[in-house]
Order: sequence, then structure tokens, then C-alpha cells
Amino acid sequence: MSLLERLNRDGFVVVPKAFTGRTLETLRDATREATANARRGNWPDVRTLPKQFPPWRVEGPNPAAEGIWGVQGLMHPDMPRQADFVAVYFSDAVVSPTLELLQCARDDLVMELFNLLVRPDYDFELRWHRDDIPASATADEELSRLNEPAFSAQWNLALYDDSSLVVVPGSHRRARTDVERSADPYEKVLPGQLVVKMEPGDIVFYNNNILHRGVYDSNVERMTLHGSAGHVDGAKLRARNVLQHGLRDWIHRLSFDALEGEDRKLAEHMRANLVKMGEQAGDVGFSLEG
Repeated sequence: MSLLERLNRDGFVVVPKAFTGRTLETLRDATREATANARRGNWPDVRTLPKQFPPWRVEGPNPAAEGIWGVQGLMHPDMPRQADFVAVYFSDAVVSPTLELLQCARDDLVMELFNLLVRPDYDFELRWHRDDIPASATADEELSRLNEPAFSAQWNLALYDDSSLVVVPGSHRRARTDVERSADPYEKVLPGQLVVKMEPGDIVFYNNNILHRGVYDSNVERMTLHGSAGHVDGAKLRARNVLQHGLRDWIHRLSFDALEGEDRKLAEHMRANLVKMGEQAGDVGFSLEG
């Protein structure tokens, strides 16, 4: 069964050992440096505890003072080790599965998000959610959105063992059941749920509107790269989900000096598609609250 068939059936698909050896160690070093820099208060764009969804920006001398669970903007021109992160985002190990899942050509791709999910400073859980459909949506509203093409490939790349992502397989193709709709937002177990278990170097691609949550243990090391790429035909649909993360503030300064040849050409084209999306979108607001 192909990657696309598995994604369409389950709402997620794991690509094992996409990164190994020296590349994996390089990424561990780069993410440790980025995280330490953020925890010291030197990086303003962090996912702050206990807030689940953007905006996370915090004023003050140390944005990480209350604890963090993520570092945003890995390709930002001022990010330590930015070149290592750029190289991963535009690598064949990420781009090839993305092209297969989106069934498109390289010119159709839109640069989207690239962030880092880290061990939280205390145990922390996300509520059950779909990334771009609010919990208040009716069944008809859910189905209307779910019946649209995904127009994006979202993924997590684990650098250590990771069992943080919990999903309900197949829920990307249907509205919530009565049990799911009435469940506590932090319900420990929903019928049919599955914990996605990843080993170092594995990537899970998933439909971001699958019913899912995150469960994060402060005693377990976590460095999981979290990215997405889009399809040009879905620019209007994807604009809010992507632009709410503040990319428009720095996208024009982004450097692709770490890339060469066709990889650099692809990166420049994907950025141009993102800039165009931003120019056309206007004020997008935020997808979810909390």
C-alpha cells in the first residue's frame, strides 16, 4: 500500500528512518542549541506553557520564564544553526514524500511552517482538536471542511523516541461522533485512539484535521521537528493556518545560502509562493483559541 493510500485510509503515515547517522546527530546538536538559546530568553518566538495555540508571543526580558514546549521559526534568518534547519526542510527525505502525498509537481509547493517541539518544563497535554476546525463546529461544518482537499502535508520528525502524538485513525474523513463531541477536551482515552510511536529519525505525515492531541512528559527528552508544506491551489484555505505563526515578519530576509542547485531553486520558488499567499490573504486571525 502506498504512502498516499495509507494517509487517506488512516489520516497519518510513518516513514521510518528517514534520517540516520551523522545527519541525525547534527540535527540533535542544532535543536539542543536552539532550545538552550530559547530557554535562556534569547529567542522571543516560543510556545509558552500552558498555552496551546498561537499567538504565543510574550513581552518581557525572558519569554521562556514560565516554561516552554516549543521553539518557533527554525528557518528565521536569526535562528542559531539556521542553515541546518533549512537543509532538512528542503531535503529529498521530506520533499519526496510530500510530492507523493500532495500528488503535485515541485513548482506547486508552497513553503509553510517549520518549528520545534521540545520537552516541556512540566507535564503538559493538549486538548483533542483539529488544527483548522474549531471545537464549536457543527457536524455539517466539519464535513464541509473535511471534504475539501487537504492541500498540505504536515509532519513530525522525531530526533529521539517520541510517543507524544495521539490520533483517532480515520477521523479526518468524518464528523465527530456523539461520544467524541461530548467527551472532556482532555479525555484520556477515546474509542479507537492510537498512540503514534516513533523512533529517532522517523517522520510521521498526518492530515492536520485528524482528531488528535499531544501528551508531553517533562521527564522524557523530546526534540521533534514539526513542519508542513502546501499546494498552491490551497493557498486561500491554508493562509490562516500558516500565516498566524508570523512568517510575514521575516520571510523576505530568509537566506538559502545552505542550498545549491535544484534545492535552492525549489526553496526560492516555494518562498515566492508563500509571499504571494501572504499578499493575497490580508488579516487572517487565528485558527483556534486557547
